[in-house]
Amino acid sequence: MPKPDPRIDAYIARQAEFARPILDHLRRVVHAAVPEVEETIKWSMPHFTYRGRLFAGMAAFKAHATFGLWQAGTVLGETGAERDAMGQFGRITSLDHLPPEAELVAILRRAAEVAAEGPKPKPKKAPKPELATPDDLRAALDAEPRAAATFDAFPPGSRREYVEWVVEAKRPETRARRIAQAVEWLAEGKRRNWKYEAC
Repeated sequence: MPKPDPRIDAYIARQAEFARPILDHLRRVVHAAVPEVEETIKWSMPHFTYRGRLFAGMAAFKAHATFGLWQAGTVLGETGAERDAMGQFGRITSLDHLPPEAELVAILRRAAEVAAEGPKPKPKKAPKPELATPDDLRAALDAEPRAAATFDAFPPGSRREYVEWVVEAKRPETRARRIAQAVEWLAEGKRRNWKYEAC
């Protein structure tokens, strides 16, 4: 078992009398269920990490304690108790407010399995549709072949940045100024936000 973190010993020792047995119990059960967890302090409260990622946390307040899993949504779904207090077990004021030890061990082991699988990949966003080039911008580009060649060779996202910049102009003179600036930058081979690109 990884070494206990003395900061958690100190944290538990400073809590109210009702909270100390709850925190001691939770700590013991977490280690029994998932022996590889490591202890740490995050946001001034005891936490457990598993394979380098946050796994669970506990805390004590004036009149209640809390316990929560970072994979709770997958393991427990929404319990409703998380609206009452931090974590998925609501306001814990005695050991009776926690599931029986065997049930809590099963929950923790399932949470460890979920954590071991790693985060699920985020769904890819569909690419934005190509924006039509406004006639006035197209005419200005066609009048400067280098600018037109650069613009046409850009990927859709880079073309979109120029088109959006032009069409977002509220006044005709602003739009004309932006088109002239776009043609100048494009003739130099520059993207719309070239000033912010790494050198």
